[in-house]
Amino acid sequence: MKSDDNKYKLIGARIKEARESAEISQKRLAELLGFESGTAISLIESGNRKVSVEDLETIAEVLHRDINFFLGKSEDLEDLDFKLVFRKDKELSQLKPKDRDKILDFIEFVKSQNK
Repeated sequence: MKSDDNKYKLIGARIKEARESAEISQKRLAELLGFESGTAISLIESGNRKVSVEDLETIAEVLHRDINFFLGKSEDLEDLDFKLVFRKDKELSQLKPKDRDKILDFIEFVKSQNK
């Protein structure tokens, strides 16, 4: 069961990353999920509480992320290329995560328009 613990820690870390990028508090996310307090989100983010599939779907929707992001699934190579640019370019690397996410969202939008 050790690997399951690692999975929930990864999912929790990804939830925290996306939540902070979206500038949503633990308390607000808890409210959107129907939890009574932000403590539930804190426990999920630390990997000490398992998250249900339904809650993970809601989290993905609220935080505007693909559910695969939370599961640690690989991303498109095209997206990885842009992320590499963010790391290599000094000015781009200084952007806040939420601003980088907006740029990546725009790229996805443009790609979808070209299909």
